[in-house]
Amino acid sequence: MTFRQQARFWLVFTIGFFFLVWLFSSILLPFVAGMAIAYFLDPLADKLEARGISRTVATSIITALFFLVFLFVLLLIVPMIGSQLAGFLERLPGYVDTLQTNVGPYLQHILDRVAPETLQSVSDAIKGQTANALKWVGNVLTNVLSGGLAFLNFLSLLFITPVVSFYLLRDWDKIVAKIDSYLPRRSARDIRQCAREIDDTLAGFVRGQSTVCMLLGLFYGLGLTLAGLEFGFVIGLMTGLVSFVPYFGMIAGFAVGFGVALAQFGLGLDLGIVVIVFLIGQLLEGNFLTPKLVGDKVGLHA
Repeated sequence: MTFRQQARFWLVFTIGFFFLVWLFSSILLPFVAGMAIAYFLDPLADKLEARGISRTVATSIITALFFLVFLFVLLLIVPMIGSQLAGFLERLPGYVDTLQTNVGPYLQHILDRVAPETLQSVSDAIKGQTANALKWVGNVLTNVLSGGLAFLNFLSLLFITPVVSFYLLRDWDKIVAKIDSYLPRRSARDIRQCAREIDDTLAGFVRGQSTVCMLLGLFYGLGLTLAGLEFGFVIGLMTGLVSFVPYFGMIAGFAVGFGVALAQFGLGLDLGIVVIVFLIGQLLEGNFLTPKLVGDKVGLHA
């Protein structure tokens, strides 16, 4: 195949690929999820295969363990988190009333010292951002829950994704080799090197950041629970899970945790313990977890 023919093939393939993605976007979720799972589990399968275990056996073990853990989380952890989250939302108006009663006079004293036009501009900005956030959340929920495909997508994720993951993971090296055979021979080495660097960086970042989020969620959840904070586990877990967004996760989690602690404990030692938990978590993330689990993987060192 000449270079011109290969270029024409890849152009047609790319256009056809994106057309098919657009055409079947409503049913692609389990296949995309299966491909992502196979991609991130492939290094583990390669290690087992290097130890003399057949690819099929290694794939069976890894896929079974992965989805057993997934089912454990789905059946045990998620209901517990959902219960705590529902309880937190139910108690939220009470927390707000308590804060208004206990903190309101101090806040009003501070606001009285602020120029009215400044206060109004801040209030308008907060209202605008809140409205935008609520609109975004509403759109997401509408897209997720609307239509009869929501339940179908859940079932397909539950039953089709494991099958897709297994076969893709088992034949991953063959698929990569097949794609490699279509590369232009004159540029194949450069393309492989570029793809390898992208793969190492992307996979290292995603795996590392996911590990950081899970460890932070567990730390905050256990720390706030031991501190006696109501709904501490779900607040801490959510803080960790959204910490992949720089600063937002920590600020949002701290604001919620501090507000609940202030309403529950008032000004005192217990409130200070909650603050210390967040400070320790931030120190762990900035000085140990992110540099070691993310920075080293993508070639960025503190």
